[in-house]
Amino acid sequence: MRAYIQLIRYGNCAMAAIAAVIGVFIAFNILNPAFLGYSFVYRTLSVFFVVFFVTGAGNAINDYFDYEIDAVNKPSRPIPSGRIGLSKAFYFSLTLFIIGVVIAFTLNWITGIIALFNSLVLIYYAKSLKRKAFSGNLSIGYLTGSTFLFGGAVYGISGLYALMILFILATLATTSREIVKDIEDIKGDEKEKASTLPIQIGVKKSAYIASFIGLIAIVSSPLPYILSLLGINYLYIVALADIFFIVAIVEIVFYKNASMSSKLFKIAMMFALISFIAGSL
Repeated sequence: MRAYIQLIRYGNCAMAAIAAVIGVFIAFNILNPAFLGYSFVYRTLSVFFVVFFVTGAGNAINDYFDYEIDAVNKPSRPIPSGRIGLSKAFYFSLTLFIIGVVIAFTLNWITGIIALFNSLVLIYYAKSLKRKAFSGNLSIGYLTGSTFLFGGAVYGISGLYALMILFILATLATTSREIVKDIEDIKGDEKEKASTLPIQIGVKKSAYIASFIGLIAIVSSPLPYILSLLGINYLYIVALADIFFIVAIVEIVFYKNASMSSKLFKIAMMFALISFIAGSL
């Protein structure tokens, strides 16, 4: 059991699931729907477990496709260490995908479609997309942003509209950081013959693209408050996130320090998540 828990990277699953639950609460506060009591609790728990299972399935299928690379770079992982067989990991991942999608369809058809689509994206990403220039970065950006979108989707189309701007902001910020991470990992990716953006167009141009996307997120960050989706508390805390985003951009563009930039992006995204919570209270 411990090996399977390690395979799905439970901490990563929990964080994604919590982000989706935050989406539920934000959409609830914006829309003031009549989903209270048992119905509200059921929907919130369902969102948590759907995202947890689908994310875990994605992590497991990623290890399935990367078992040869992990045998060299991460030999202690469950598959290369022999604690979980390759076929067992595949079917375990498939089972989690199915459970997550089925639960999602019990909520409504929108959440079901999102869960199904995200599952297919995760499989395609693990198989080949992550080694392709920009499309892999954008996929991770979308998947991260869609956790909020999924939380809002429990309230139907109205929930999607309510969370759309948060989805876009999260997607932009994550995509920017993913490009910076590829710059940081360029030497290892070159050895693995990956086709990431820095390898394709160079570090300098990639840094400019990451910075441009990050700046769009910064400039757009006040919109949730301007559109009356989140309260004034959001504006105070997202300003801190923006400061870290700016410093991260300075680090990658002017100092060529991808490692520090990636860490600053991570801190900025943490503050951004806190700002979403604070703004919805």
